[in-house]
Amino acid sequence: MNMCSKCYRDHVTAENQSATVKAAVEKSLSPPSPPRMTLVVSGEASSPAPITVPEETKAVAVAAAPKAKNRCSSCNKKVGMLGFECRCGSTFCGSHRYPEEHKCTFDFMEIGKKAIAKANPVIKADKVDRI
Repeated sequence: MNMCSKCYRDHVTAENQSATVKAAVEKSLSPPSPPRMTLVVSGEASSPAPITVPEETKAVAVAAAPKAKNRCSSCNKKVGMLGFECRCGSTFCGSHRYPEEHKCTFDFMEIGKKAIAKANPVIKADKVDRI
């Protein structure tokens, strides 16, 4: 294909755009299928016949862009390699690294209670049989 980097990049973007336009045109030309309805009738006359609701097509969920790991979640300052990862899952700068500074949602007290309960099990003596 003997193209320079700029020409190749323009060529690739043009191909991608034509592919997306082609897919959109094909989608718009195809007739939408009507929603399917299912009707179930039972043999008994005393009970009402159950009717199911038409099945709706599931919408495609668009995934949100992941939060950048190189910025502080509180002040949006670039942290680079010095970012502090909190237990709540966010990255913070040096001034917001403590849970009190960034209003952390992680429950440290519950984790502490579980650790103490695991380290110090309750020891209870067996009941003594009376004579």
